[in-house]
Amino acid sequence: MSVNPGAAGVFQVPSADPAVGECATLSCEVGAVATEPGAITAVVLAGVVAFLAFTYVCDATEACRGERSRVLAERDAFESFADRVGSLEPAPAKSTTATLGGPVARVHTVDGAGSDVTLRRVLAAYRDTVMSLPHYEREYDETLPESLAAELGPDTATALASDRTLSAGAQSALVRRSRQAADARSALAEAIDTEIDALGAVETDLSGVDRRRRRLVEHLDGIDRDPADAAIDVWERLDDLERECDSLAVDRQAALDDPPLRPEASLGVEDDRAFYEYLYGPTDGPDHPVLSQIAELGDRIRSDKSSVANRFARGR
Repeated sequence: MSVNPGAAGVFQVPSADPAVGECATLSCEVGAVATEPGAITAVVLAGVVAFLAFTYVCDATEACRGERSRVLAERDAFESFADRVGSLEPAPAKSTTATLGGPVARVHTVDGAGSDVTLRRVLAAYRDTVMSLPHYEREYDETLPESLAAELGPDTATALASDRTLSAGAQSALVRRSRQAADARSALAEAIDTEIDALGAVETDLSGVDRRRRRLVEHLDGIDRDPADAAIDVWERLDDLERECDSLAVDRQAALDDPPLRPEASLGVEDDRAFYEYLYGPTDGPDHPVLSQIAELGDRIRSDKSSVANRFARGR
């Protein structure tokens, strides 16, 4: 099902049979739907109009909350690491101290072996904060030198490896970049909060549409007089709900093109939709849960319209 903006309609109403080309009334349109081969033949019975469970949106919300929790844990870990490193006494300046921005060939030698006690405390602090997070190994699977280089810069790790101690310059860089890593995660957590709010809003909107859908069908089931006129009215109102789904889908497409956080700020890629891929790509659900949920509700509305059209046909 197409959900691209600019299409004639996200959820198309089935076309009338060409054989009734001279008929332009709503009753003819409803009757045409009822005679299509794919129309549902069963009439909806009172009391069996099911709620639509918004599984995709609920699962997406749970995934976002879990990711937000992990991001905030990382933020706190980097802040704690920065505090611990900032409290250490750096080694005296030496003429042989490596400068930041130098070669990275020795980055993998930052392991504490042969280092002074201050550097060993730095590495222990990193293990006790960032690397001790419950999800660290599962999601990153990096050694300490690899993580230092990835998070705080290979030049910082190289300076530590070259000096085998904590120089004042390396200390300043570690503290500054750790706080930058924490700030980036704060921004990411705020962006995830924005998405959680958006998911809540769309669930509210979809629940409202679904509630009116069910009431319309249940209302039709309770009518004994003039069922044909009632069927036309209900079909028309269901058609309005279908157009609401169109509008919600277009709004979501616009949101996908304008994410709450640009990926280059925290994700390291240049793709406007990378924020959503980051959130939903690793999940078992669809890559676009909101659009999938709207599509599911649209299918349900079309199914009801087909049933109502059959009700009209039976009542004529």
